[in-house]
Amino acid sequence: MQDSLSKRKKVRALIIISLLLLLIYAKNLIERSSFKQISRAFSEVYDDRLVVKGYIFDISEKLFMIQELIDHCTIDFDYGNIIKEISKNENEILAIIVEFEKTKLTDQEAVFLNDFKKIIETDLNIKSYDLLFTDSSGVNIDQVKRYDAKITQARKDLESLSDIQLVEGEKLIGKAKSLINKSQIWAQFEVALLVLILVVLYLLLFKNFSSKEATDQ
Repeated sequence: MQDSLSKRKKVRALIIISLLLLLIYAKNLIERSSFKQISRAFSEVYDDRLVVKGYIFDISEKLFMIQELIDHCTIDFDYGNIIKEISKNENEILAIIVEFEKTKLTDQEAVFLNDFKKIIETDLNIKSYDLLFTDSSGVNIDQVKRYDAKITQARKDLESLSDIQLVEGEKLIGKAKSLINKSQIWAQFEVALLVLILVVLYLLLFKNFSSKEATDQ
């Protein structure tokens, strides 16, 4: 009878230990998944936000060059090559946009980027220098103002894209922080489970030892 009771207690203790070990294993799986998500979040911060900020900066510089050329601001520039130079800067901008489009775009980003791309491809695609300047009339002020207005619109799109990088970057960092906090909680949970296992093992061994002593006496 005593042996049967002792066996039942052992089985019960082993079941409890097995369940606790399963919980630790499940916790490790969850934590592994969390670390992957943390890694992905920081990767997105770099690949889709910090790198894109660099794209926006490069595009902004080239757009500034285009505006200077259109406004005839650079005194020592050979304006015989102005269309070629504008086209060169626009092609470089479009090449950067191709890389930009490969990143993970939000819906808002896609809208602003498409609008910006349309301005570069269509509205600022100047075919003839005569649209900007003629020997008889000089600089075509009205046409230059139209191009300047389109460049201003393009700059607003770039500013909106830049703002999105900050907002989305903060979201990703917040997500990573939340996952790290959860991992810390799971780590504490694991310690508690290990303590419980030790307590169960201690009670099991101590009781067995006590029972043997009582039997021997």
